[in-house]
This record gives sequence, C-alpha cells and structure tokens, in this order.
Amino acid sequence: MGEEIQYRHFNKTDYQQFVSQLKRETELLRDWFENSKFSVAPLMAGYELEAWLIDDAARPVAINDRFLDKADNALLSPELAKFNIELNVDPEKLSDKVLSSFENKLDTLWSHCATTARQLDSDIVGVGILPTLQDSDLTLQNLSLLDRYRALNEQVLRQRKGVEIELNINGEDHLQVRHKDVMLEAAATSLQIHIQVPQESAARYFNASLLLSAPMVAVSANSPCLFGKHLWQETRIPVFEQAVPTGGFGGAAAGPVHRVSFGSDYIRDSLFECFQENLDHYPVLLPVHYDAAPEQVKHLRLHNGTIWRWNRPLIGFDEDQTPHLRIEHRVCASAPSVIDNIANIAFYYGLVHYYANIEKPPEFDLPFTDAKNNFYRAAQLGLNYKTRWFSKNIDSLQKTILDRLLLHAETGLYQLGVDQDDCQRYLSVIQQRVMKNLTGSQWQLDFLNAHQGDRTLMTLNYLNNQESGSPVHEWDLMSVS
Repeated sequence: MGEEIQYRHFNKTDYQQFVSQLKRETELLRDWFENSKFSVAPLMAGYELEAWLIDDAARPVAINDRFLDKADNALLSPELAKFNIELNVDPEKLSDKVLSSFENKLDTLWSHCATTARQLDSDIVGVGILPTLQDSDLTLQNLSLLDRYRALNEQVLRQRKGVEIELNINGEDHLQVRHKDVMLEAAATSLQIHIQVPQESAARYFNASLLLSAPMVAVSANSPCLFGKHLWQETRIPVFEQAVPTGGFGGAAAGPVHRVSFGSDYIRDSLFECFQENLDHYPVLLPVHYDAAPEQVKHLRLHNGTIWRWNRPLIGFDEDQTPHLRIEHRVCASAPSVIDNIANIAFYYGLVHYYANIEKPPEFDLPFTDAKNNFYRAAQLGLNYKTRWFSKNIDSLQKTILDRLLLHAETGLYQLGVDQDDCQRYLSVIQQRVMKNLTGSQWQLDFLNAHQGDRTLMTLNYLNNQESGSPVHEWDLMSVS
C-alpha cells in the first residue's frame, strides 16, 4: 500500500482481470518457492516509522502535503491522514554497526523533520496514539490527497455494503464510537521493523516473530488512551483491527478471517502459505491494472499490502532484481524517543535471530493459540501480563524479560555480529525501561494521574521530553509547559 495507484471507479471487469493476474502471479510465486529462486543475500535490516504533525496547542494539524513539499526528502512519505507522515531508512546488512547507523540516520532525519515542521508553525511528535486526538479530527476532510487512500476508503465501505465501522473497546474505560469511513485507522501510528531473510530459514524467522509479538508489544507500549478514554496498554491493536473491518469471502466480515489480524497459524513449510491464503480467503480490495510483467508480481504485492497481519510476509527485489523475502514486524508503537525506537529494533532483531536458530523450534512447544492469546493479553496488560514462557512457572513479562529475554536478545545480536558496544547501549535501554516498568504508555498514564487528566499538558510535556532525546525511562512527571 506504499505505492500510489492510478484510481478510477472499479467495475466488475476490473475485479475479474485482477483476480486472473493474481492467480497467475501466485502460481509463479509457487514456482519460485519450489525451485528456491529467492535471494541468498545476508540478513538485511530496515524500518518504517510513522509520526504526527501537531500545532502549538498539541492538536493534530492537517498539513502533510505542505510539510512534504518543504522537506523535499525521498525518505519521507504521507500516511492515511493529512496529519501523519512516515519516515523510512535505506536497508543495511544486519551486522556490525547497523544499530548505531540507524540511530544516527533517524536522528538526522527527525531533526530535519522538526526544523521543517517549525517553519510551518507546527511540530512533529512520535507516539502510538496522539493523546489530544478527537473523534472529530478523523474525517474525510483530513484524508491525504492520494488516490490509494480514497480508493481504500471507498472499497472497504463497498465490501461492508455501507454498514458503519464501529470501535468497541473494553479496557479500564469503555469506548464505543461509529464512523462512516476508514479514518479511524489514522488514530494509530507504529514502528514497523523489517528483516530480509533467506528462503530456507524464513519460516523459522516468521514463527519466531509471531511468538515474540507478546513481549515486543508489551515492552514498546505507547498508546494507552483514545479520545480521553483509558483503554489497553497498547490500544493501537484493537483500534487498527476494528478500523478496517472487512473479512473473507462469503460474507465472513464478522468471521474468523480478518484483514487486520494476528494470522491463522504458524508457517509449516514456507511463507508461500500466506500468499496462498491471501488468494483463497481474501477478496480483492483494490483491483488496479498494472501493465507489468508477471515477474514483477505487482498484483500479488498490492493484494498482500491490503492484508495487515501483525507479522506480514513481503516480496521485494534486490538491486539486481532477484526476488527476496522480508518479514514486517508491525506490533510496536512509535516510541517516545529516537533511542527508544532503536532499542525496540535491537531487542526484536536479537530475539528473533536467537529464537529462529535454536536447535528445537520453539513453536513446537508453544501452540499458536497460546502465542495469539499472549499477544492480545500483553497488548491489554503490558509488562504486568503473567504467562508461562517455555517454563512451568507463571511469571510477569517484566520478570521474564529481565531474567531471560534480555540474555536471549544479547546472544542473538552477538551471533549476528552486531557491535558489542551497540548491543549494550540499546539493550540497557530496554533493561532500564522494564526494571522501572516505565514504558511510554505507563509514563502517559502516570502523568495524567499526576495532572488531573490534562491531555494537552501531557502532550506538550511529552514533546518537550522527546526533543531532549532522553529515553522514556529517564522522563519525570514534572510539568514544564
């Protein structure tokens, strides 16, 4: 969905032609898997980071078109709403100084964004859900000026036959709102971590990403509220799942197959299983015609881009046009600071490499239903969620991370050849955050409790702390605004 499309109102023929091309490209992809046609390049790292544009009253400001024109940087792009943007990075080999390189590049790009925003009398802020966001901000008037977003909105509503989209979230408070469009999706912004993997180990990395989603969503939680309601530790999860509520074939929108989901099972043999599932169970949402060779698999990639698994397989191409496999780990919120984002990236890479390479695949000992339950409960309760982690004992994720997962992440990073000083720098951020139980979400809740629930004051102080560059575990609750 990151690529612009040429949009017109689609007709029955468009759908028939797209499905025909999709079937052809899926069969071609099957051949690639069966004959090992994918890149054998070393593990590669990358990420995408979404952010908000706000005014001096900490309210969202719908100027991403002006912002992007002024910033003039190919690593920046619009998101669904005019008050959101996305920051990208060129991929690098997952070894040596990749983490500090990512930090330096993100810090430089973020500073450029901040300078550009100030020139437009605004600011940029990274947070899972903007605390000052109001339901009235999520209107089609604030939809970004790209055909793909207009088409997405129209086609989701077409599949729902005009039935309104409803958010119904139970947490500390209860939130229930209705919308006639997909703009609720714009309430949630994330850090999406990419890892390019070889075909022979892709299933192991994918399954490891699934079972690690619980500790990752807990340690990176930064979205405790929406519209003034205290909900989950990571409220992005139910918001995004309910904001694009279209399901599978045969009127199954309310059934077990959803376009935003944890997925249906572990991978058994290869990532092709996901693409076959895409074809078999998900109606085409955007039947765009591409005048391109089947080997570019553009129809297959677009269709996959309209299915938002929390861990999503991707097909890409190396510089020499050899196809490659990537996994997009989508569970993390945009973090409170640059170093918090890189620490989350480091923690994921270390853990996923460790668990994808231990002798006995861990998914053999953790049923998929348990991995799925762990994910949603961790999103609800954060680091306080108690579970068994390959143990007879039930412990909180906080204790599990401190006692076991930090060591596993460190081992994984060392195995990757990541610089040891970098390993210590970023994993120590995770360690301190978890020891203090001070995620972005917990800081927000603590600040609201200390300042009579003032969301504007909290957002302004959050921004001030973010601009300091300090990780969230070092933030205090004193108001400076």
